Amino acid sequence: MSAHIEIETAVSKDDQRKKLLQPDVITGSEILLRSLLLEGVDCVFGYPGGAVLYIYDAMHGNEDFKHLLTRHEQGAIHAADGYARSTGKVGVCIATSGPGATNLVTGIATAYMDSVPLVVITGNVATNFIGTDAFQEADITGITMPITKHSYLVRKVEDLPRIIHEAFHIANTGRKGPVLIDIPKDVSALKTAFHYPEKVDIRGYKPSLQVDMSQVDALLQAIEQAEQPVILAGGGVVYANASEELIEFVNKTQIPITTTLLGLGGFPSAHELWLGMPGMHGTYTANHALQNADLIISIGSRFDDRVTMNLGGFAPKVKFVAHIDVDPAEIGKNVKVDYPVVGDVKVVLKAANVKVKSAQSKDWVAKIIEMKAAYPLKYKDSEEELKPQYVIEMINETTNGEAIVTTDVGQHQMWTAQYYKFKNPRSMVTSGGLGTMGFGFPSAIGAQMGNPDKLVVSINGDGGMQMCAQELAICAINNIPVKVVIINNQVLGMVRQWQEIIYNNRYSHIDLAGSPDFVKLAEAYGVKGLRATNKEEARLAWQEALNTPGPVVIDFVVRKEENVFPMVTAGSSISEMIMGDSE
Repeated sequence: MSAHIEIETAVSKDDQRKKLLQPDVITGSEILLRSLLLEGVDCVFGYPGGAVLYIYDAMHGNEDFKHLLTRHEQGAIHAADGYARSTGKVGVCIATSGPGATNLVTGIATAYMDSVPLVVITGNVATNFIGTDAFQEADITGITMPITKHSYLVRKVEDLPRIIHEAFHIANTGRKGPVLIDIPKDVSALKTAFHYPEKVDIRGYKPSLQVDMSQVDALLQAIEQAEQPVILAGGGVVYANASEELIEFVNKTQIPITTTLLGLGGFPSAHELWLGMPGMHGTYTANHALQNADLIISIGSRFDDRVTMNLGGFAPKVKFVAHIDVDPAEIGKNVKVDYPVVGDVKVVLKAANVKVKSAQSKDWVAKIIEMKAAYPLKYKDSEEELKPQYVIEMINETTNGEAIVTTDVGQHQMWTAQYYKFKNPRSMVTSGGLGTMGFGFPSAIGAQMGNPDKLVVSINGDGGMQMCAQELAICAINNIPVKVVIINNQVLGMVRQWQEIIYNNRYSHIDLAGSPDFVKLAEAYGVKGLRATNKEEARLAWQEALNTPGPVVIDFVVRKEENVFPMVTAGSSISEMIMGDSE
């Protein structure tokens, strides 16, 4: 029976594709919708306005095209981002001209910094009005030029199919990233015969999967001679779907591995050789390993400043640095590299795994494993008050580390990175490079739309939650079952921590008193709201949330003074760690 159903589905998809490819004379708006369906897009996030009304009119009655109406354009692009990160597909969003388009800018920059494939579609005023400061006109291609991989202003309706095909190709190849397509209103209304190109051929853009084996061989020789090697794995491992190859590489080389914030989930946290996250709020063992390594191998990580901290004090004992990255511009940008390997991480690791041998790291590994046991992450627990670390540990235990977790930005983000033990790739969705508040909750909506059968948990601070809280409406209306966790400390927690430690307790404009009652706010949108102020209430509320089939908001009220430790202050090396309560 199942095989029969699969055959029928395949036939129906083939029939649908043939129907979509018919050379009908249709409008630019209909071309857009057909092209998106041909690219395999199954959900678009957007917000209509005057310049895209022809596009939205074409959606009317189109049962094949799924569109989710967010309550703000920023919600739309963060949802598309969460969809892309959690599925590996290209996320798509639509907004109108002028303020609609400019409201996307922060989300575009977020995706660009973290190499997330998006196709961002904006409307614009009619071509004869461009440059006249017409109502709701903005030069969105100019505004976003530094934060897109490429951008198009469509002036001819005949060009639209080619441009859309190219946009998806550019967004999802090489170093991935957002591509913007700006469609003037008259172009969306004009008609032409529909012809969708079979291939993409862009002069000057030819990303290659070929790897220079001499570079790989040089790296393998360095590994054989290394005595204290460390792997620094980043988001590039996840984006390249290279987790299995990385596990094989680590097992064969016996090299300890630390994963960056965006790399979490790219390597299983339960593995004996995993050291945790490095950097400003990294583990003692991860930072110690980097500082004492003789060979550092960066795999899909760009030596971000939150990982290296003071570059002058980073890895003082290292003899050689290797860097595997799909983007040659990253190699040597921040740290001098002795063994560059340019290429897709999955392809490089597959090639390396054929003949890689173990490093001379037996003693080093024994020392690292001993240190990992001696210096675990820890905090002062309390029976009287609810600790945020306890909340994250509880969520981890009840989900077995297998949920898709999205976070906003701040202390809760770091506690999640520290105490949630990610098992799978594409299960950590967070704004790394830009650090965008307001990202966490709408990105969870996109992740849930892309993964309808998985549990999606959105962990937020009470500050970031208020930046896109209006998207609770679409969770209620569409019964999107995201579990929204708020770590509520009534303050801008990470800013407060910095002001305490670095600015001598001079607290300036961080008090979030007057924030809404989040339970009532959730209920106002038609979403179940729960609150917990101690451990027992936390366990009961969380269990009720898990047992509820629809969306739930859980307000975990925690102490204002709790800090994230370990911590390395700006200007210090990662050897200079403040261990906090456990110091």
